[in-house]
Amino acid sequence: MNASVVAVSRSPTHSFSKPNVESIRLVAGLGIEGDAHAGETVKHRSRVAIDPTQPNLRQVHLIHTELFEELAAKGFSVAPGQLGENITTRGIDLLNLPVGTKLHFGASAVVELTGLRNPCVQIDRFQKGLMAAVLDRDSEGRLVRKAGVMGIVLTGGEVRPGEPIAVILPPEPHRRLERV
Repeated sequence: MNASVVAVSRSPTHSFSKPNVESIRLVAGLGIEGDAHAGETVKHRSRVAIDPTQPNLRQVHLIHTELFEELAAKGFSVAPGQLGENITTRGIDLLNLPVGTKLHFGASAVVELTGLRNPCVQIDRFQKGLMAAVLDRDSEGRLVRKAGVMGIVLTGGEVRPGEPIAVILPPEPHRRLERV
């Protein structure tokens, strides 16, 4: 299956869900134009409370639509943007990509993956029991966070639903994504 953008979302406020829009503009070094999480330094409230000068490694949040299908099989109803992601994808195993993977969107936009989203209590406030559904254990007993990946914008540009996504892996040795 070819990788593509299913939906794009942004919100100017620190709301949990983000409304879908026709397109988003990625700005190099900052994130999504008009999104509350855009900036060179951290914007997520929990991170700001710890150290507001930290670099923003969470400029763009991506979730694979296959997660929503998995959650639907467990009785949950989740649509693109509702878990706060900016870009909903199809056809990419986002969670198993290494740190430093570059995702090319459309004509020019490039996002570099920095880590995993660490799901928080807000997910259970959205739908009771959803937090447990987005966490799992792998065969070695390690915690698996399924609530998406985070990245930074290397090259700006417009991103729209339906656009293809090219995946460029970094040189080996690869490092697993960890929570950021």
